[in-house]
Amino acid sequence: MSTKKNIYKTLIASLLLAVSGGCADTDYFTVKGVVAGANDQTLYLENTGISGVVRLDSIKLDSDGKFRFRQPRPQYPDFYLLRLKNSPIHFTVDSTETISFIADANNFATSYTVEGSENSKAFKEITLAQQDANQELRKLRDSYGMNLIPDTTYQASAIKAINAYKETALKYIYGAPMSSVAYFALFQQIDGLMFFDIYDRIDSKAYGAVATSYKAYYPENPRSKQLESLALQSLKIVRGERQLQLDTAKIKEVAYFDIDLPNINGKNVKLSDIVKQGKAVLINFTIYQTEWSATFNMTLNEMYEKYRNKGFEIYQVSLDDDVHFWRNAAFNIPWTSVHDPQPRHSSIAAIYNVRQLPTLFLLNSKGDMVKRIESIDTIEADIKAAL
Repeated sequence: MSTKKNIYKTLIASLLLAVSGGCADTDYFTVKGVVAGANDQTLYLENTGISGVVRLDSIKLDSDGKFRFRQPRPQYPDFYLLRLKNSPIHFTVDSTETISFIADANNFATSYTVEGSENSKAFKEITLAQQDANQELRKLRDSYGMNLIPDTTYQASAIKAINAYKETALKYIYGAPMSSVAYFALFQQIDGLMFFDIYDRIDSKAYGAVATSYKAYYPENPRSKQLESLALQSLKIVRGERQLQLDTAKIKEVAYFDIDLPNINGKNVKLSDIVKQGKAVLINFTIYQTEWSATFNMTLNEMYEKYRNKGFEIYQVSLDDDVHFWRNAAFNIPWTSVHDPQPRHSSIAAIYNVRQLPTLFLLNSKGDMVKRIESIDTIEADIKAAL
């Protein structure tokens, strides 16, 4: 049997043991180990929940670096951190009673070994893949910021780095979608953006696979409900209301995420205020200071002049570093143009999972997110459908 199949077999066996109550003889789990070179440093044990990180315990390490934590076993497989300064080791607790770590303070988050939890071993592989992608993307951003590479090279190389992470993640997501490793791999982020895009047709399948499995194995787990909501929102957008086999009775879907940013006059304009007027709205994330911006805006202008009197509006979000350049370039733009004051770390772009520019979303006159427009070639047909 291949190594890959052995990994999946171990993950599934571990999960089934937890579900069957094979370790129900204790209500606690233990995390222990040694951290070399960490004398007088504090090691923290934290729980990573849906709403944030909660500190559970801590210990000041002696010269021998030994530590031991004991905590109540979670009701469902859950996620934890060992943190030394700003370096975390991610692990999971499911069917295990004792997990052991050997680490070094100088490379705490990467050069450790773990025993007693096969899923936590897989967490390390996922973390290393995420860090590799992160480093590659930082190099690309630096080169792009210094104008050493063109837009097309930057975008193609960034997608390649993201796909390298996904290749590692997908073997766990589809190999054992009910496992904590699949969930962990699905929700890894870089600069606040998730690698797996809920608005992407292919990535939508990954959300659906994990959501369906979690609902089947852990129907009362809050994470199952979170996954269910995301999967339904994703399918609504990319598959046109096609239903996944999930109960939607208690799920409240978000039609769109509101944006409130300043226009060229410094006055904040809300996306929701335009939607309330009963207009179909094209949301566009862009950068004016690029080689393609002028041509792209000319295309938008053709659509705007053609359909503005039929209930169509454009809400364009600039992610330009140079705010003065944006103001000058947008001075004669007839539609709503706003600027994010934190373009490189935009929380709005993160919410919409913007990965490349320009990015386009379309809301119909009722404020429902119709789709993420994949190609400028289809934009007119998409606008007609929304109207």
